[in-house]
Amino acid sequence: MPSHRYRDVYERVSVPLTDRHWPSARITEAPLWVPVDLRDGNQSLAEPMDPERKRTLFELMVAMGYKEIEVGYPSASQSDFDFVRLIRDDPALAPEDVTVVVFTPARRDLIERTVESVEGITNDVVIHMYTATAPIWREQVLGRSRAEVAELIIAGGRDILELAGDRANIRFEFSPEVFILTEPDFVLEVCDSMTTLWDATPRRPVILNLPATVEVATPNVYADQIEYMHRNLARRDGVILSVHPHNDRGTGVACAELAVLAGAQRVEGCIFGNGERTGNVDIATLALNLHAQGVDPMIDFSDIDRVRRTVEYCTRMPVPERHPYVGDLVYTAFSGTHQDAIKKGFAAHRERAARAGRSEREMRWEVPYLPIDPADVGRSYDAVIRVNSQSGKGGIAYLLDTEYGIALPRRLQIDFAGHVQRLTDETGGEVTAAMLHELLTAVYSPRSERIRLSECVVADDAVRLALAVNGRTVARAAETENPAELLAAMVTEAGLPIEVLALTRQTVDRVGQYAHIAYLEYRSEANAQWAIGIGESPTDAACRAVLAAAERISASEAQSADRVPTA
Repeated sequence: MPSHRYRDVYERVSVPLTDRHWPSARITEAPLWVPVDLRDGNQSLAEPMDPERKRTLFELMVAMGYKEIEVGYPSASQSDFDFVRLIRDDPALAPEDVTVVVFTPARRDLIERTVESVEGITNDVVIHMYTATAPIWREQVLGRSRAEVAELIIAGGRDILELAGDRANIRFEFSPEVFILTEPDFVLEVCDSMTTLWDATPRRPVILNLPATVEVATPNVYADQIEYMHRNLARRDGVILSVHPHNDRGTGVACAELAVLAGAQRVEGCIFGNGERTGNVDIATLALNLHAQGVDPMIDFSDIDRVRRTVEYCTRMPVPERHPYVGDLVYTAFSGTHQDAIKKGFAAHRERAARAGRSEREMRWEVPYLPIDPADVGRSYDAVIRVNSQSGKGGIAYLLDTEYGIALPRRLQIDFAGHVQRLTDETGGEVTAAMLHELLTAVYSPRSERIRLSECVVADDAVRLALAVNGRTVARAAETENPAELLAAMVTEAGLPIEVLALTRQTVDRVGQYAHIAYLEYRSEANAQWAIGIGESPTDAACRAVLAAAERISASEAQSADRVPTA
């Protein structure tokens, strides 16, 4: 790789901070979230959103609790201008506590168009002005010196103040674009000039937004830069310090989190991270990261699948299956060891809730491999464990338990896992709960007309049984509390030797209907095996398990006979 063509970030911009405070800081409350999907995210789409999709996404953001939303770049397109006007013309669209943000370059004609777009809007409005400040952008894009760029910024700020400054519901925001590659002294100079020009005060603060427009360094560098500004800005109490990370290095979330530790109060990004190149920072992940640390994100993700469906519809882009918190597979375990740990974790969670006499949803979440309770974001537990060739007995048992109420004894889990492994090796795909149930009954509860219980009468302790095996009938009557043992003796007499090792019973309630299951561990010709019976009563289920064992023995003997070579 020709890595020699690129320079370390420290060769491109100085980072003067050495006495860092951010490494020892903690995030104890959510920053102000500002979704920019309708502007920055929309600009990155191959097919920008039409008015219907824009409205749908805006309504979703409002419903989720976002209080400041960047709605467009009204001087860049008629559709953006029209959407801002729609907010004015339909007062029900934006509740009065939602602040509307509009974006503009520092150019008078475009500022005029931007101010025109918000005319008549009664909500609070933020006019967000940006100018590229980094050396390469100054030289190659703007063709201006450092002093000329500073004057360009001041001129744009004056235009905004002239055109909209006397309106009480309008506040101002400035972004030195590509802040991360701008000289610290220069960005401090232009930011202080804007807070002075716009008379930043605690009652009417100015937003200074510091973008990692192109992510070029490890997140600690961005944190150093943000803390430098946080500690050196004039009028700091009249400034809302904002960040706008992109994700070019794949560390946009880390950049934002470290920036908040360093003093940022506001984060601009896109729900699920859509944006130019590799995207804007993902503010859904950021918010739910806080949730997972016990900090209220102040945004409602309780129906995350609805949020995903809406974003996918509006952007025409799918959310990947492994996307944090929202992807189809993020709460799913295929690995056997993970499945076993999750299964045991759920059981322990239920036990703790029962001991405390509280709802499971009220209990502290401590389940292995699941950083949050999937129910917090509206997910069911159905897909937490799924089975493929990498899975183990824990995941298999979990699916059968959650879907069918079948609680396999541990040794049976081990035995059945071998059958499932053979199936997954043959198919190479995932095995559903229904497929597991079908395999379980086929292996452990086979039935045929060759072996059947033609008579079963139980009255108090008296039992009368008649067993038909390959046309031969064996009948017995006895006083016993365990008809299954009597039946096992009859099966042995009929030539299918069974030694009962253990019999476990279970009652399952499914939609108000009770079923009884018996798990029979038995020995036949020195081999311990299993059979399952499902019946209308415990006795019926136990007898069916014995018949299933007899059928398995008979089938095994028939297979052995087929394998004996003939002379």
